[in-house]
Amino acid sequence: MSTSPVGSADQDRLTENEYRERLRELPPSAKLVAKVLEGDAPLSQGGLAEESLLPDRTVRYALNRLEEEELVDSRYSFKDARKQVYFLTV
Repeated sequence: MSTSPVGSADQDRLTENEYRERLRELPPSAKLVAKVLEGDAPLSQGGLAEESLLPDRTVRYALNRLEEEELVDSRYSFKDARKQVYFLTV
């Protein structure tokens, strides 16, 4: 349970310009994964690989870079608790 005040999650969200600036510095694979997540989130790593046509290893690298920039977050899948699904934080 969070102890932060109500509405603070909205304050932590990036503006569109901040999102675009952070994304601009990332490799093309990370940009493609972010674009896929804009339309089809949440997706597992395998789902992202399938939708983006990128190899699993490249998707994993892209997700790591997006997480470093705090553009992507993850949670356990409701359908399969062994998997994590990813979604944009904006």
